[in-house]
Amino acid sequence: MKALLALFALCMLSSASQSEDWYPSRYGSEDSLGALNLLSSKDVVAASRLVKTGKTYALGVITGRNSPAFGTRAFNLVVMPGGDGSVAGLGTNQATFNDDFLASHLGIGTQIDGLGHLGIAHRYYNGARQSEFFQADGLKRFGTHSIPPIVTRGVLLDIAALRGVDVLAAKTAINRAEIDAAAKRQEIEIREGDVVLLHTGWQGLASSDPGKFLASAPGLGMGGASYLAGLGVVAVGADTWAVEVLPPEDPQEAFPVHQVLLAKNGVYILENIETSELAADEAHEFMFVASAPRFEGAVQMVLNPVAIR
Repeated sequence: MKALLALFALCMLSSASQSEDWYPSRYGSEDSLGALNLLSSKDVVAASRLVKTGKTYALGVITGRNSPAFGTRAFNLVVMPGGDGSVAGLGTNQATFNDDFLASHLGIGTQIDGLGHLGIAHRYYNGARQSEFFQADGLKRFGTHSIPPIVTRGVLLDIAALRGVDVLAAKTAINRAEIDAAAKRQEIEIREGDVVLLHTGWQGLASSDPGKFLASAPGLGMGGASYLAGLGVVAVGADTWAVEVLPPEDPQEAFPVHQVLLAKNGVYILENIETSELAADEAHEFMFVASAPRFEGAVQMVLNPVAIR
């Protein structure tokens, strides 16, 4: 009987968690854009005023066949010469060329997670059911091709420096206390419309120890995710492959921070961001620019965001 009562209580708890009131979205029941609704032309102009030196930072990592990636994700590029070299070339001007073919997962390397990437019990952002927008040859809704250019203020929170280390320890959760302490240390305020990047130092392991890089990681905790979403940020990124702490704070859960950001709040996730140069320069505030390739119906998308100071 005790076992049956325990099972009943577990089922009730599960049912309650799935019926949590997180949709419709604050932007309307038909919205598919999420937190990017908060951006405007004024944000672009304000961000441009942060440019003082003209220095640019590539925030994307170089991605290749040996890049560590989640699960079975892989990257394969084939370069093909135009012809076998036995002919001079095309036309009287002898034009020669090379071509290439890419067979790759799009959730590899530096990437943006679209709102159709991860949900809760087959419901995604704004409560949309997977069956309503999924199709094998491209999402009918939430495709990353519909993400507009993101040009806004970027903020780097150097959590490694806050802790006085080069690399945060695995499983270190970043929550409100750490976010507020880093912002105070850097004399910076997180504002509505910001893109917030977390520097943990973890990205260096991607090449030196890819097994350790994937096995676990420091990252955003549940409280930190809810806090940043409540501040009105449009995207959160980190120099780790999942952005969130791994394993999760509750080891029985799977990617709960993704659920808080993507499904519940429409906040985009930027994974594998190269933050080391920003951290070295103590570049804590900058103009952030990102534009995803417009592959129709994609769930995630590789990209190379840029920070400009």
